[in-house]
Amino acid sequence: MGKRVRGTQGRELRPYRALAAPFVVAPPSGCRIRTRLHVSPADVVVLRAVGEHLGALASADLAARVRIGNVPAANTRRAERKKALTAQSSSRWAGAITRTSEDQYQLGRRALNARIGSLRRAIAAIEARLAVPPGSSVRRGRRTARGYADHAERRAKQQRLQILQGDLRQAVRERDAGRGRVTRGGRRLLNSRHHLYDTAPGPKPLTEADWQAQLDGWGEQWSARRMFLTADGEAGAPFGNYTISINPTDGAVALVLPEPLRQRYANAPRGRYLLGAAAVFVHRG
Repeated sequence: MGKRVRGTQGRELRPYRALAAPFVVAPPSGCRIRTRLHVSPADVVVLRAVGEHLGALASADLAARVRIGNVPAANTRRAERKKALTAQSSSRWAGAITRTSEDQYQLGRRALNARIGSLRRAIAAIEARLAVPPGSSVRRGRRTARGYADHAERRAKQQRLQILQGDLRQAVRERDAGRGRVTRGGRRLLNSRHHLYDTAPGPKPLTEADWQAQLDGWGEQWSARRMFLTADGEAGAPFGNYTISINPTDGAVALVLPEPLRQRYANAPRGRYLLGAAAVFVHRG
């Protein structure tokens, strides 16, 4: 503990904190390495079937999590949701899906809070300039507040202020209601899918099947981004986890299939599918 010292006016000052001995921070012990799999047509069929099946479950679970709203972690009903998903996939797939849904919901909440803060800063900036007559400036402390150049710009900013205030009220209502806006697949592709007439290169509007097959693979990107094929690591599990495992000796990739797909696609014991492509990690090999 530091020693208490009295100031020049007799007031007792806070004690000085003792400085710790200098030390060197240890380097990070883990890293993320990516690789590319050159899969066969048979592997593509299986991976697409698994991704689409789990993607549909992930979309339904995310919708259920959004309906629950902003509640404490103990009231998210994750165990109940995971139990319902386990019957259609597996326990580990269900755990990864529910964890991802919670992360996406919390990310949407943080984005909404950031938007509210941005709207409030924009409103405060416009109101500060509207308080000054056009073409003049006022000294406020160390800063100079400038008004807008003319009355036309001032009227335009007043309209802009009303729009921002309306957006702020709506965003605050959504935050207080616990709502979240999360789009699996991305908002840009979602807007293209909902406005096929504007997206079409010609005067004829596109159908959903046309959009799925044309337009530089936008429909393919939409389907691929909405798939789910992610496994969480497990402590003490061999080769990373029991869901997607990679044999370090030959790079063989084994995938645990969801329960409804095991009878049709499994080619290895215990409901697994062994890919024909091997995973080769060149970086830090």
